[in-house]
Amino acid sequence: MITLYGSPYTRSFRALWALEEAGLSYEYRKINIGSHEENGSQTSEYKAINSQGKVPTLVDGDLVITESAAIVNYIAALVPQKKLIPLDDAVLRAKYDDICFFVLSDLEQPLWTYSKHRFILPENLRLPAINETVKYEFAKSLAALQEHLGDNSFAINNQFSMADILIAHTLQWARSAKFKVPRTLSDYANLIYQRSACQRALLKA
Repeated sequence: MITLYGSPYTRSFRALWALEEAGLSYEYRKINIGSHEENGSQTSEYKAINSQGKVPTLVDGDLVITESAAIVNYIAALVPQKKLIPLDDAVLRAKYDDICFFVLSDLEQPLWTYSKHRFILPENLRLPAINETVKYEFAKSLAALQEHLGDNSFAINNQFSMADILIAHTLQWARSAKFKVPRTLSDYANLIYQRSACQRALLKA
């Protein structure tokens, strides 16, 4: 059975949500980030499956995956009948990969940089002045996302996919961090978050 290791308010929610969308049996184990105590991310037991001591981590038999986007894609591939990821159409798959890689490389990076310089990095390495830079970068990424989505309700082929989980979760992350998100994108994220699978995942997170 699949085991997902995660923590609240992290990218592990993407994987938890994906598992609920897929309808797969799984065990969810909560990990205390930074802790060396039992169920901590810095224990030797946990670092044996995730050497960086981060979340999420998905274990399925001998397979271990530690990147959130790779995890949601793997989950989607396990249930091809649900069409949560394009598998048979090379053009659609290219478009899917394009938007997913955009989320990871552009959309979420200003948020991650902001978080690191606010409370993750050692204090002597934090740069408060970087806040203006990340806001500028995030605004540019939002403009690109708006152009991609247009008037569509979903990111790819006008149907829900794992790409929508990645986008909506990142937009929610931005709103939680008090970044400005345009009304159209907030409405999109709200719609995706209303899905029953997301609501079940929120109760477990």
